[in-house]
Amino acid sequence: MRIETNVTKLLGIDLPIIQAGMSWASSNSALPLAVSNAGGLGVLAAGPMYPHDLEDAIDEIKAGTDRPFAVNLPLYRHGADAIIDMLLAKRIPVLIASQGGPKKYIDRFKAAGTICLHVVSGEVHARKAADAGVDGLIAVGGEAGGHPPPELVSTLVLGRAIAKAVPEMPLILSGGFADGSGLAAALSLGAGAAQFGSRFMMSREARLHPAYQDMLVKAGVADTMVVGRGFGVIRVIRNQFAEGMARAETEGLSDDQRKAVFVASSLKAAALDGDVSGGKVEAGQSTGLVSEVLPAAEIVTRIAKEYVQVVSSLPNAVYDGNSKEISNVG
Repeated sequence: MRIETNVTKLLGIDLPIIQAGMSWASSNSALPLAVSNAGGLGVLAAGPMYPHDLEDAIDEIKAGTDRPFAVNLPLYRHGADAIIDMLLAKRIPVLIASQGGPKKYIDRFKAAGTICLHVVSGEVHARKAADAGVDGLIAVGGEAGGHPPPELVSTLVLGRAIAKAVPEMPLILSGGFADGSGLAAALSLGAGAAQFGSRFMMSREARLHPAYQDMLVKAGVADTMVVGRGFGVIRVIRNQFAEGMARAETEGLSDDQRKAVFVASSLKAAALDGDVSGGKVEAGQSTGLVSEVLPAAEIVTRIAKEYVQVVSSLPNAVYDGNSKEISNVG
């Protein structure tokens, strides 16, 4: 199956399904490899990876597929310049850069033939990234897990705003999508693809502790909360850490006191060690729409099939020549 959009044509993929770059969950070759081979865009999360592990994972993906894949690089990470040099040497097909400006990398990657996507959270940043010469944008809305925009503007509103602000740019929307209905919604908003994070956290290839995945499977749509204002907003599943952080914020603790609570916990503790009480269990609101762990390739296929079913079931607009009005026919 192929669903052709400006994003699929840009990236050379069959389906407008992007697997988000998620620290630890996709900091391995297995998940992005499975997604790319299934027709979507698999994304290797470089954020927490040692350079030699990242290099090995890239080699494993290249050995396992001839399909496009991406590396997500947070530009603030320690040693980012050295990582950039390595990614250029590896000639990766797609770079997804976040948490920094495009001028740091754009000219060198474009010269190497790498497609450059940049993560944005508002119209101003979208326009700046477009003017800097990126090939496409990923707009992250307030429903997203991990690091949503501080203003928490929903993907429904943010997506339309950015699509109107930079109509010439291929756009990928992220935050709140879990199935084919979500993909249809993203495309209707003006995007050429949807990015799925929490859905792929609940894949068999995700590098997550079983206790983490079990918590995601059991979570409802109202079981996440946003904490960390002032230190880097994160959306997490409610647990001992999240409730403690929320109390620190509402009780008026000093910046230093709140920061101490925030940095005492980590995503790694939850994702790798299974501390789902005291660790940061990052997840989006769409977690509540998913109730099972599946192979990543099956997730891609299901989303595509659901999309076709959703689109085919939408009402057709019929012009009534007598009343000169549009009526919906199911």
